[in-house]
Amino acid sequence: MADSREKIIHVCGLFNLQGEFRSFEVINSGHINTTYRVYFWRDGELKDYILQKVNTYVFRDPVAVMANISSVTEFIRAKIKATGVTAKRNVLHYSTTDCGEYYTIVGEGEFWRCCRYIDDSVSFEQTDDLKIIEESGKAFGEFQTYLSDFPVEKLSIVIPHFHNTVRRYDALRDAIGENAAGRVDEVKDLIEGYLALEELATRSYRLQKAGVLPLRVTHNDTKTSNVLFDAKTREHLSVIDLDTVMPGLVAFDFGDAIRVAASTVDEDEKDLSKVALDLQKYEAFTRGFVGVLGDMLTEDEKKTLALGAVAMTAECGVRFLTDYINGDKYFRIHYPDQNLARARCHLTLTEDMVKKLDEMQSIVNKYCE
Repeated sequence: MADSREKIIHVCGLFNLQGEFRSFEVINSGHINTTYRVYFWRDGELKDYILQKVNTYVFRDPVAVMANISSVTEFIRAKIKATGVTAKRNVLHYSTTDCGEYYTIVGEGEFWRCCRYIDDSVSFEQTDDLKIIEESGKAFGEFQTYLSDFPVEKLSIVIPHFHNTVRRYDALRDAIGENAAGRVDEVKDLIEGYLALEELATRSYRLQKAGVLPLRVTHNDTKTSNVLFDAKTREHLSVIDLDTVMPGLVAFDFGDAIRVAASTVDEDEKDLSKVALDLQKYEAFTRGFVGVLGDMLTEDEKKTLALGAVAMTAECGVRFLTDYINGDKYFRIHYPDQNLARARCHLTLTEDMVKKLDEMQSIVNKYCE
């Protein structure tokens, strides 16, 4: 249920938003937090802000989430301003309360935050436009470069084991053993397929634990929809939705973006003959992402960047399969067997990536040079 106008006005007041409150609207694009766009009249024009009520069931320590976000955004802002350029449209700016906090708690534990709306910006849920895909790669690449010297140890782990691929496979085995929904027999082909990919899918994580791959500040939800673009030029402006910012592997940010942006289909496509990695889309994102990063990456990171796409696609598929075996307890489904369709689609996409892995790495090498 949407919050009342009176509550919205009250919360805005706690963030000291200036001007005359005019209106608000619900933003339905997100799936976790409750988001509003609020409008104020000030200095002869409308000013708008994004007001969010954070889902504290998903984010059990929202104070830590906001500490991560504010630290990262202010660090980026300082980097941009040091070049003599305004940071107004290129990084989120969160409002503070009278106490100097980037959040406020209302009623019985409702956790709210507020940031400026970035003017003349658009986002895209899905796109086949290679320019948009390349620009999203640039946006996430810039995010990495801005934070290359950020002290990663200062970030909180807001979702433990988020991209722990070894743990995801262990959870799959646990689900198979319990067989809670009696579905194991019907998915034996999927189980075999994912287990055959396990060594490759978990390699990046194991390399990090062995100290070969460094932890960096990562976004951990690198969908194209989490980038704002200029409404006219379609050039990237700012990365958004920073709730999952925490230490991670650069290959996982790269790989999760590829899983979505370079697939030929939606994640639950049932006609598996249509499922493949689109190498044109892959190259467009890589050109943007790697082109921006330049020499920041270590040689080991460069060699395992394409592998990150295999890891993230397999991991996501394993999670869908695990949830299906458990009786669809975690992921929201819109029709019966959607998790099964997702798992099959991701297995097919991962297998296609494995076939094209050498070519994918060659494309990475091309732009590293």
